[in-house]
Amino acid sequence: MKIDIEPLINKVEKIKMKFRILILVGTLFLLGGSFAYLFYLPNADKISRLKKDISNLENRIRIARVKSRRLGKLESKFKEANIKFKEALTLLPEKKEIPSLLTRINQLGRESNLEFMVFKPKKEVKKDFYVEIPVSMKVKGRYHNIAMFFYRVGKMKRIVNIMNINMKPSKSLSPELISNCEAVTYRFEPKKKGK
Repeated sequence: MKIDIEPLINKVEKIKMKFRILILVGTLFLLGGSFAYLFYLPNADKISRLKKDISNLENRIRIARVKSRRLGKLESKFKEANIKFKEALTLLPEKKEIPSLLTRINQLGRESNLEFMVFKPKKEVKKDFYVEIPVSMKVKGRYHNIAMFFYRVGKMKRIVNIMNINMKPSKSLSPELISNCEAVTYRFEPKKKGK
């Protein structure tokens, strides 16, 4: 079946030019309105939402970049702190090292020409993340020897503090002194989980 469009063209030619322009403009307006109504307006909300999502994602990316720059600095600070923590741990003996540490203190006293009258470990005192290990001592010797002993203990690799020092002559006008004191060392004790 063949459609003859010649009569339609003849009818259009008979229409005045200004009406043809109006029909063209009306058709274009109708097509534009149909496009806007059927395609653009239903998707305008989606477009607006997507633009907001893009803006939010760009903000998150910007924040993540700033945080990633800080992360490198924080990681290096953490590594430094970890190194310092490990160095500090070397100053605190482990539980198994305590007997040898106490033996070393006793040896330093003998090397300083002191006579130990009392050398008695006392009960451990638990603190926040460490344990104090006190040793009650009573030594006899000259002032210079006692001072040398305290100096040598202070130079030990591990932390040992001499506290509560009390000195008095062994006899009236004697150059030998009797010194009561307490040597305190420390041991790291990590907090147990769940506390």
